[in-house]
Amino acid sequence: MRVITFEEPGRVRVGLESPAELEAGCVRVRTLYSGVSAGTELTAYRGTNPYLSRKWDAEQRLFLNGKTHAYPLAGWGYQEVGEVVEAAPDVADPPVGQLVWGIWGHRSEAVVPAERLVGHVLPPGAEPIGGVFARVGAIALNAVHAADIHLGDQVAIFGQGVIGLLATRLAVLSGARVVAADAIPARLELARSYGAAETFDVTGGSVAEFIRKRIEGADTAIELSGNHLGLHEAIRTVRRGGRVVAAGFYQGDGAGLRLGEEFHHNQVQLVSSQIGGVASWLSHRWDVERLQRTFMELVHRGEIDVQSLVSHVMPVGDAPAAFDLIDRHPSEVLQLVFQFEE
Repeated sequence: MRVITFEEPGRVRVGLESPAELEAGCVRVRTLYSGVSAGTELTAYRGTNPYLSRKWDAEQRLFLNGKTHAYPLAGWGYQEVGEVVEAAPDVADPPVGQLVWGIWGHRSEAVVPAERLVGHVLPPGAEPIGGVFARVGAIALNAVHAADIHLGDQVAIFGQGVIGLLATRLAVLSGARVVAADAIPARLELARSYGAAETFDVTGGSVAEFIRKRIEGADTAIELSGNHLGLHEAIRTVRRGGRVVAAGFYQGDGAGLRLGEEFHHNQVQLVSSQIGGVASWLSHRWDVERLQRTFMELVHRGEIDVQSLVSHVMPVGDAPAAFDLIDRHPSEVLQLVFQFEE
């Protein structure tokens, strides 16, 4: 079966691997679509992911000398949708023939524990490709929860890629008045269709100065560009005692992030949001599984339109060209999806 492998920085190969044996308690899922999370997967494509140069010690929760992963990296992938084509004799749910969403990587098929797919069945009539948004939707919802948004809050959201747009929609659904910031006009237009009250092209000036001409400052900012300059501007944008949720995947040293200025003088709260866990004050009620299911329920109820975010659907055999496109022309790509079935 086909699998996408990062051979080394800048080099992608679509190779073959043997199908796994079906084990007790598992189902075999044949992949229909697999979504690319550009931010995370480009770190593997470019060789900038910290796991490639540092050893993550899960017990101490520290990065230490060494490596966590090494090339080749086979089957990286963020969210998949497929059909259950075989089930172990002891499995009744999900049944053969159902379409399910989950995480098993950019590969033609996978053997997945059935318990990981409970509640992941697509309802009748649902567009299968929509299932590739469950994980990125959960990341956006996690960031919105970390922002602790209240009805009427003024919220600035930096970065209107897929996750930023979803965060904009979720913040609006939570009762916020959102200013969406990005450098790509088409994404700002989508943000307006998602309910943003105002949009700001960051190539034209300072978001902080734009907002402070109207109000004292944003109550909260959610930073999803993964850019240190964006994080610094988010800090400048919130009012005294405001909160900034850093939800982007920041690479390397923090050039342009000056913590002796507004961060220090305005006593800004800086909170990290990462899909490995929910906000600590919600962990007794929420987990990642609930985030994913909640997001997909919103999609199925028609409260979030994910179809408009799909910019490219490419056959899996074109994976090398796909990652080259995302790397070289990021403004042309929103959500790229690999199609496995002809």
